[in-house]
Amino acid sequence: MLRHLGSVSLTQETLTGDPQVDFQFDWQAAFASIPHLAPGIPYTLLISFGGLAIGFIIGIIFGLLRISPTAWLRMPAVAYIEIFRGTPVLVQVLFIFYGLPQLLGSPINALVAGIAAIAVNSGAYISEIVRGGVQSIERGQREAGLSLGLSRVQTFRYIIWPQAFRRMIPPLGNQGIISIKDTSLFSVIGVGELVRQGQIYIATTFTALEVYLMVAMLYLAITLTLSLALRLLERKGLVGQ
Repeated sequence: MLRHLGSVSLTQETLTGDPQVDFQFDWQAAFASIPHLAPGIPYTLLISFGGLAIGFIIGIIFGLLRISPTAWLRMPAVAYIEIFRGTPVLVQVLFIFYGLPQLLGSPINALVAGIAAIAVNSGAYISEIVRGGVQSIERGQREAGLSLGLSRVQTFRYIIWPQAFRRMIPPLGNQGIISIKDTSLFSVIGVGELVRQGQIYIATTFTALEVYLMVAMLYLAITLTLSLALRLLERKGLVGQ
């Protein structure tokens, strides 16, 4: 007598009390899952990079407010940064998807909720990256710009920001990798990203180990590509000091 549950075979001995399980990893099943997982890649990239683009704008705004000498501008930025850095992104997306509709009186699309969660979460971290990048520029650079007759805004735009941005690129890349991995949490709201596609496929094939291994490999391929791109920029001297 032989039953098959995915890639696990339960023999007669197992069914009669023997704990032995004859498990064999099915590479064919693992590779066969790739076409079923592939539709989740665009969603993963859209959520992560769409959220990061919005988060970058948020990060610039709140990062500059964070270093403002005016307290009533600085304190809201501090509050935003601490709240969204101090709470899990999973809680944030659940609040956006399930909580906000109760306040707004209308449902929020799961994809929109995922992008919004990445935006507000990454925006808090990017705010600190922007703050650190701007403050890393020597004070003499500002003084030199002003001595040349540039206004404070012009000094920031043409002297401070270009140098600061180069120093921000490596940590911004790290934040991008984190945000890509965070999209794996959004299967809880039904977004069709990689993990969700894997769950759907596993429900019909019962090959959890093989499928989740391929999900992990696809995430690794995406993050390694981004890491290699950043290293290439560093070698060409386009980022860093």
